[in-house]
Amino acid sequence: MTWNIHGALGRNPRFDLARVLELIEHHDPDIVALQEVDSRRPHTADTETFSVIERRLGHWGLGAKTIVTADGAYGQMLLSRWKPRHSDVHDISYPEREPRRAIVADIDTPDGPARVIATHLGLSFGERRTQARALLQLIDGGPQTTVVVGDFNDWLFAGSVRAVLRGACPGRTRFRTFPSGFPLFRLDRIYCRPAAALVQGFTDPAAARLSDHLPVIADVVAVPVARSPGGPQSASRSHDATIVAKRSASAASALR
Repeated sequence: MTWNIHGALGRNPRFDLARVLELIEHHDPDIVALQEVDSRRPHTADTETFSVIERRLGHWGLGAKTIVTADGAYGQMLLSRWKPRHSDVHDISYPEREPRRAIVADIDTPDGPARVIATHLGLSFGERRTQARALLQLIDGGPQTTVVVGDFNDWLFAGSVRAVLRGACPGRTRFRTFPSGFPLFRLDRIYCRPAAALVQGFTDPAAARLSDHLPVIADVVAVPVARSPGGPQSASRSHDATIVAKRSASAASALR
């Protein structure tokens, strides 16, 4: 699952982290990437957003705080039901633009290893192109499934993030997620390597009252990437290895 939670500010706008967490818990994701996590407000036990999210969901969590001020921090998080064997935060910032990070976690799921990369890319065209190339360097070329998730701020095609990533991660979701009330742009995506790892995906329109982005929820299975001698890349699927979200009865559609 990936979701830009817009600082947990709904349409009111009113800080309502509890309802954001309720929606996440409804889908019960094994792995979730959150963008625009914001704790910059008068401090109480309920507004230390990064720690509240990790404690409430009960997952291992890693926060990438890109802006830190006296009244709190702003950034993104990656949370996993399984503690990674290795994790790191990479600086993919573009000069004179808002700081950006990519969280990388190598996770041993019950049915196989996976590399998960969570990010939130910049607003300018050149910035996103540079950051997408940086993501390519983080995609492991080994036999494990790789998933790249986040808010890519990408609405063009020619020279876009999709054009950069599609060779390395051919599987991707294609849902319109922004603005949440009347979605027009496919800003939020889940990319997969190999393509066969991505089984199905959907959005949740109920999130429109909680953020300006809709979440993307997907079933992703651990698919070992294999290369036959002198032949193209192939993949075999373990049907029981759901690594991004448990299948939900509320799945509205297959990939479009």
